[in-house]
Amino acid sequence: MTIHQLPDTLINQIAAGEVVERPASVVKELVENALDAGARRIDIDLEDGGIRLIRIRDDGGGIEPDELPLAVSRHATSKIASIDDLESVATLGFRGEALPSVASVSRFRLTSRRACSEHGALLQVDGGKVGEVTPHAHPPGTTVEVRDLFYNVPARRKFLRAERTELSHIEEWLRSLALARPDVELRVSHNGKPSRRWKGAGSDLLSDMRLHEALGEDFARNALRVDHTGAGMRLHGWIAQPAYNRASADQQYLYVNGRSVRDRNVAHAVRQAYADVLFHGRHPAYVLFLELDPRGVDVNVHPAKHEVRFRESRLVHDFVYRGLHAALAETRAGNVAMPMPHASASQSWSMPPPQQAAIGLRIGDAPSAYAALYAPRDPADTVEPMPQVAAMPEDAANGTPPLGFAIAQLHGIYILAENADGLIVVDMHAAHERIGYEKLKAAHDGSGLRTQPLLVPSAIAVSEREAELAEREAGTLAQLGFEVQRSGPQSLLLRSVPALLAHGDVEALLRDVLADLREHGSTRRVAETRDELLATMACHGAVRANRRLTLPEMNALLREMEATERSGQCNHGRPTWTRFNLAEIDRWFLRGR
Repeated sequence: MTIHQLPDTLINQIAAGEVVERPASVVKELVENALDAGARRIDIDLEDGGIRLIRIRDDGGGIEPDELPLAVSRHATSKIASIDDLESVATLGFRGEALPSVASVSRFRLTSRRACSEHGALLQVDGGKVGEVTPHAHPPGTTVEVRDLFYNVPARRKFLRAERTELSHIEEWLRSLALARPDVELRVSHNGKPSRRWKGAGSDLLSDMRLHEALGEDFARNALRVDHTGAGMRLHGWIAQPAYNRASADQQYLYVNGRSVRDRNVAHAVRQAYADVLFHGRHPAYVLFLELDPRGVDVNVHPAKHEVRFRESRLVHDFVYRGLHAALAETRAGNVAMPMPHASASQSWSMPPPQQAAIGLRIGDAPSAYAALYAPRDPADTVEPMPQVAAMPEDAANGTPPLGFAIAQLHGIYILAENADGLIVVDMHAAHERIGYEKLKAAHDGSGLRTQPLLVPSAIAVSEREAELAEREAGTLAQLGFEVQRSGPQSLLLRSVPALLAHGDVEALLRDVLADLREHGSTRRVAETRDELLATMACHGAVRANRRLTLPEMNALLREMEATERSGQCNHGRPTWTRFNLAEIDRWFLRGR
């Protein structure tokens, strides 16, 4: 078989298969070019879901007439000029492949005018065949028109989906863009009818208006602001409270230096941060912006620029995890801002000196197997139980606490409490379970991780790659409670294990730890396994249904919920409390109508 050079048109069509997957890919590439050109308003006109027509108009810097043929040539760009530029890319586009790839599989028109030019210029490309540049009236900016996408590549065209499906992909990408660029106005029309308008909301990246527009009121109401800085990086944006979760990962938006990407390393860090508070099988929702030195991230990984590679992936993973873990720790019960119905209730509440009795529902003071793992406490450190007081304070000068004051117990399961806003309902078992769980974790963390030497070291057969990893990460494994020694090319000798987990399947746990270290550079397998055990202990020690509590005991539980981290959810991710404001209750009974 003879080797020959492919024609340019065929080369561009092959390249288009990497860059242009569907109409949404075309919209993405063209809109990103407009943003790189400094556009502040972008009009997007579509027909048949973008299959028949995609027209992108912007008010950016424009292109010189003599540069129009160069713009549709492969590997021609104004955004980088050297390898140093490639290592610190700050623009959305940089490959110089988008326009020639799109032009090779469509009927293509490029019209542009610089602000300093008297008139614009037009260039037409039909299936990769470049025409002549001609003068053309046009306002400052650029218009790119793409008709009959894949008309000359039938094999690709037949894989396109229905009009509604292709349009939904475009809308989803525009939603992602709108969250990252609130300073840009986006106008979308479909089949000649306006369908969406994203108004320019100024330069505030954390624009609440854009958040409402893009993800809806429900997400905005449950969103927590995040702003974490350290190690030369900044993580900011919104994360949804654990009670607001999704059946799929459809509301997860990550931006690295302004670029919308998918990254397994960051996604894993987010899942770990939510692991302790999210219901099994559910997905968190978030909009996160990660900013770091452009030289620390490689954007030249995927032809469509969907993925990035971090130079210090372990550092990025730990940074994201710590930032989100700390933010989620503040999701205490009752910390949601509530509207105050009248002036007297609008006082800010601060935690008064403890007056309630310590709830008499202790966690098993733990089973002897757990207690034996820790040094005995100094008797001097023992806190005497506080005397019981009346359910409602005589002096209300401190205002009403977030969860209010208990008024009754319902069916031996729920605590009913009254606060300034209305009615609070608490699942007493779930709430007490979380409180006990956090106390057990605090006790374990305070005593430090204990290891238990094995009477007979265990030989474990592993792959050569795993053996090398265990030898290299011996210090990390020791911090996790594993003393591991390489005993051969494909074997390890396990000499000690975490004491709390000694009776479990430590060999399988070690393999999982090595897998995490290989893929993500870090692991929380030991902590997660420990937490599962502590969660089980907390569940068994929590107050059961039909246990009748006194009002002081109920109030003590409410105060502990307000002071306990992550008390909005139980150990299994179920909510521990809910609220009904007076306006909602009034609607039940048609009051005011």
